[in-house]
Amino acid sequence: MDQLPVVTLAVLAFCFLGSVDSSAYDKIVTHSRIRARNEGPNVCALQQVEGTKKKYFSTCRNWYRKSICGKKALVLYECCPGYMKLDGMRGCPAVAPIGNVYNTLEIVRAMTTKSYYDESNLREQIEGPGAFTVFAPSDDAWEELDPAVRAALKSNVNIELKNALHYHMVNHRLLTKDMKNGINVTSMYNNQGIYINHYTNGVVTVNCARIIHGNQIATNGVVHVIDRVITSVAGTINEYLNNDEDYSSFLVKLNLPGHFTLFLPTNAAFEKLTPALVTYHLLNSVQCAEAIMAGSVYETKEGSTIEIGCDGESLTVNGIKMVLKKDIVTSNGVIHIIDQVLIPDSAKEVRELIGTSQSMFGDLVSEMGLTTNLDLNTEYTVLATKDNAFTDEVMADDTYLRLILENHLLKLKVPLSGLYNGQQLETVSGKLLRVFIYRTAVCIESACVLQGSKTGINGALHVMSSLIKPADKTIFELLEADGKFKTFLSLMETAGLLDMLKGKGSYTIFAPSDEAFKDLSKDDLDLLRSDLNALRTILLYHFSDGIFINGGLERRVTNLLRSMQGINLYVKHENNSIYVNSVEVPNSDLMATNGVIHVVKNVLYPKNLPVGRQDLLLVLQRLIKGTITITEIETKPSTKQVTRVIKTETPVSKKVVVEGSKTTKFTRVIGRQPSVSKVTRIIGGKQRKACT
Repeated sequence: MDQLPVVTLAVLAFCFLGSVDSSAYDKIVTHSRIRARNEGPNVCALQQVEGTKKKYFSTCRNWYRKSICGKKALVLYECCPGYMKLDGMRGCPAVAPIGNVYNTLEIVRAMTTKSYYDESNLREQIEGPGAFTVFAPSDDAWEELDPAVRAALKSNVNIELKNALHYHMVNHRLLTKDMKNGINVTSMYNNQGIYINHYTNGVVTVNCARIIHGNQIATNGVVHVIDRVITSVAGTINEYLNNDEDYSSFLVKLNLPGHFTLFLPTNAAFEKLTPALVTYHLLNSVQCAEAIMAGSVYETKEGSTIEIGCDGESLTVNGIKMVLKKDIVTSNGVIHIIDQVLIPDSAKEVRELIGTSQSMFGDLVSEMGLTTNLDLNTEYTVLATKDNAFTDEVMADDTYLRLILENHLLKLKVPLSGLYNGQQLETVSGKLLRVFIYRTAVCIESACVLQGSKTGINGALHVMSSLIKPADKTIFELLEADGKFKTFLSLMETAGLLDMLKGKGSYTIFAPSDEAFKDLSKDDLDLLRSDLNALRTILLYHFSDGIFINGGLERRVTNLLRSMQGINLYVKHENNSIYVNSVEVPNSDLMATNGVIHVVKNVLYPKNLPVGRQDLLLVLQRLIKGTITITEIETKPSTKQVTRVIKTETPVSKKVVVEGSKTTKFTRVIGRQPSVSKVTRIIGGKQRKACT
């Protein structure tokens, strides 16, 4: 394995830490410190979304993609929380001075919040004894607050502003590691609750305001800087909806315990909504907008999933910008107002499930008149292919195109979970398609199912890797028609194995073309034919029981296929090519009614299978072209055979030893003359003679 730089290994190690007793926020800050280690001590690397002021301690995913919410992210280097720069020194070598909460607000540059504590006469409190947690809005957060709201606070500093600041305070020290996801802490304003969410990507929110600088320790507490001013939460989602009778149908569904995210359609969009679809707008978890840094899939109360992502400052739902207002915080969740109704796949007709990447498939099915019987009252399955599958060759003949498209429409509804190995699926034209299940793939004939399977109200949709062409010939018929496998077929006939290629079955065959035998003479081939046991052993090593196609092979690992000879074949998929026993497969996935053919240009032979005959060994070594090592005789228990002959002729003793074996054969002659021993040693197929 190539050696990775130490820094890279360190970062990767931290990216996969899961057992350390620290919070996700703390781990993300640690990652950022490692990424910036070349900038000096105590420097953290952050990502800033281009064109905005938003900065993040980034996840590994966003760091290596160099983007956040689909926008380019610029790398910044700043002092890690709690550290400071010193003039003339590299990095951030100084620890920030620890003072009381009031002085700490200046250290974290929350100057507006600090001034408001002066104006509201709360300075003495946060300078005095105690253990406070202050969620201090940044200066930018105050600037972004609605001007009318801010003016109202400043017009009554002794009541309104003081109450607002007290709502940002907790009367005990609360570090990010203490902020468990979903907890509710009591503020210092009328014991009103503050709602904490701590996400796996390191984002911590307080009433959906993100902590942008955490854990600044003070002598009498801790300060966390947040990116917006928070307000007290008034009631549950139900109570929010109850203020508008247009949302009454939601109330029946939301009168449940738990914490949720509700995507609430506007009144105009709501007219299209039926009660049955309400729960598709409800997530089983709280997802604040600031916690969304990239597209992620979440389960809805209805049972299916939706994807929540972001595009710059905007939230997206299933890839569409539709969120008009976000982060309305309630005591049992958060509401995002949307201008469209969300319709789950389960409520759509199958044809509506065809995506943009399969638009040509959908158009062609309609143009060919194949949708006539595919209505809402008919259950069927669509095996859609992406647009790039329709080459000029496929499009050239309408008759051929129609036949191809018919192969992608099944007569019954078959969701992904309903597919099993050996299953046969009937198409609208009456043809049967075979299903193959592998460790990491589900395939139909030689095409495999890609991500994106969906189940609709009257059927299912699967996105396929290629066009499907049902097999209509046996292995024998395909090889014979090709004309480049004459030698192989002749040897199969000699070995009495030709019926395997003609009859029923499910075989994977690595078929050697005539090119594999080009270096053999007629005498060599006759020698192969003369030893039927050896010939069958060689040929059966090219077969595996079961159908294994290219798409079913797991990438970047060795796939072991048990040959019908009994010893494993070693199959790998690398750089878009297949290799069997290190031999490249130039042509694969030739589907037959009784199996699949993969073409090889070399004869395969097991690495450690004994040959036993010198002449056959020499033929095989020419045939396999040095791609593997052959052991001549397998080690077996020691055996000795002795023939005693008493004669008066010149005594001669002959001894034959085959290296790698404990088997020895002696012919011993007892006479009056000194004995002569002749030894023949076979090493790597060559002979050396030694006389003593």
